[in-house]
Amino acid sequence: MESFWQSFDTKFMVLAPMEDVTDTVFREIILSVSSPDILNVVFTEFTSTDGMCDSRGRAKVMERLVVNESERLLLKARNTKLVAQIWGSEPAKFREAARIITDLELFDGIDINMGCPVKKVVKGSSCSALIKYPTLAKEIVLATMAGTTLPVSVKTRIGFNEVITEEWIGHLLDTNPAAITVHGRTQKMMSNGEAMWSEIAKAAELRNRRGASTTIVGNGDVTGYLDAVDKANTFGVDGVMVGTGIFKNPWLFNRNTPDITVDERLSLLQNHIELYRNTWNTAKNYNVLKRFYKIYLNGFRGAAELREKMMLAHGYEEALNVLRAIR
Repeated sequence: MESFWQSFDTKFMVLAPMEDVTDTVFREIILSVSSPDILNVVFTEFTSTDGMCDSRGRAKVMERLVVNESERLLLKARNTKLVAQIWGSEPAKFREAARIITDLELFDGIDINMGCPVKKVVKGSSCSALIKYPTLAKEIVLATMAGTTLPVSVKTRIGFNEVITEEWIGHLLDTNPAAITVHGRTQKMMSNGEAMWSEIAKAAELRNRRGASTTIVGNGDVTGYLDAVDKANTFGVDGVMVGTGIFKNPWLFNRNTPDITVDERLSLLQNHIELYRNTWNTAKNYNVLKRFYKIYLNGFRGAAELREKMMLAHGYEEALNVLRAIR
């Protein structure tokens, strides 16, 4: 049965899942300044299947799957799809996690993280380590499918220590996932070196040769809308995912990057802080917000000095007062 992944008429764009970044607050902020027809899919943070299946730690882990009502309404109005991403190493827990996510009735799809390269995660045979264990990887995909009626996708890389794109993507295609997002680096490369889009193209070509219905999404070093369109057309993928590129420009998901005034930057930052406070208050550490300040406070006279003042703020009100003093 066709899923939303197969429903896009043109090349589409996706906001990548990012740890301690793509919570409900950040997703809503980015959606609010993006063209409705450009940003088509957004992802949650990585959510542990171990945590979801542990009654003692479930509540904390489930924070990663919180969807504010304001975000939900924005997603609905824009017809933007929301995908929950999960990670782990045990098929039975993936099946149970998929059931839990489905019962929430908040998400349009479930994605399996087979791409995160962080060493402490890889040691547990999770995420990109699954590239070394294709049989287990396929069991995980099938178990996830068994636990849900939602489309199941996979985000992965082109290899672990070495490039094995066609061999590895071939294993994943055997399970007929709704979509595969291919990051053009190996685990060993982490975020270093240029993303190898020629390898991503091999994944799309393999899909085509097999006549599979799986949507192929490319990921790596995308700088903006025009770059995304060029990469999609050049390398034959159906869509393009943007990760860390959003840190350089929150307005990235627009056909033409608008000329953003200083006041617009400060206003969006204020909205971000207020929404974060109203959503999480003391449930999350205020200092997590500081990683976002450079996104907004750059490229204008006095930005570095203002950013330094914001970094020294010890809480929501103190940070907001710094902004109010200059607006």
